[in-house]
Amino acid sequence: MQTLALFIVTVLIWGTTWFAVAMQVGPAPALVSVFYRFALAALVLNVALVATGRFVTPERRHQPWLVAQALCIFSLNFICFYNAAAYVHSGLISVVFSLATIFNSLNARLFFGDRISARMWLAAAFGAGGLALLFGREAFVEVDVATLKGVGLSALGTLLFSWGNMLSRRNSAAGVPPVIANAWSMGYGALVLLALIVVTRTPVAAPPDLRYASALVYLAVIGSVIGFTTYLMLVQRLGSSRAAYATVLFPILALAISTLFEGYRWTALGGVGLALCLTGNVVMFAPARLDGFVRRGAAR
Repeated sequence: MQTLALFIVTVLIWGTTWFAVAMQVGPAPALVSVFYRFALAALVLNVALVATGRFVTPERRHQPWLVAQALCIFSLNFICFYNAAAYVHSGLISVVFSLATIFNSLNARLFFGDRISARMWLAAAFGAGGLALLFGREAFVEVDVATLKGVGLSALGTLLFSWGNMLSRRNSAAGVPPVIANAWSMGYGALVLLALIVVTRTPVAAPPDLRYASALVYLAVIGSVIGFTTYLMLVQRLGSSRAAYATVLFPILALAISTLFEGYRWTALGGVGLALCLTGNVVMFAPARLDGFVRRGAAR
């Protein structure tokens, strides 16, 4: 029951954060917005841990891994996502991000030696076909450079996120609880972002208006502190591949919000493309006997 609750909370939070990201595009540089988000998130989470007597300092041998997790989950990947939101609708970014299930399977094989099932290749085919239908016209017919940038940045951010999943899996297996790993990694992420701001001489200004500030608070407290903690707890309980099943559902919510508030216009090809992407994710969690069916089909 607790695992189901974690799953539902993760889907609801991650289905709504993409629009909140879009609300922050424009008033401040993406790098500054990401810094604000994780600086506030790190402050809130660490204060909460101290107040409840749960704050601990991981051993020195774990610190480099926490920094690596910070780079992949709490800084560089979100620089990609925030910049992508300037080129494509936030709901579409969530669809690209939903392919984290496939990235996770490939990376689990690369880093942990997990077996790649036949289902993964079928799921990848569905996902690639779905993205081609969603973005094919803009990317290959009209050659919309903005769309290409948005898709590319979304895919890079998703790859980084998947690497972060692998690091979270390593940290959990080494005895660092997800909430502690998040607290430290968010802090490290904020420091990395601050260093990038200084090095690139990016101008910093206070949150410009209530809309921006409300999105910031939602993203920092709900989206980051709560959302990432529940998700990484799912990774700890179910493994990275099964936990990513949340990505099957939240793109539907994200696209519904994008349709209502961002003016996203559906097409027949777009609807089929979304269906294919979601089908690819569902295939990833089909019964194991599907592997044999896929292999027999490929052999014919």
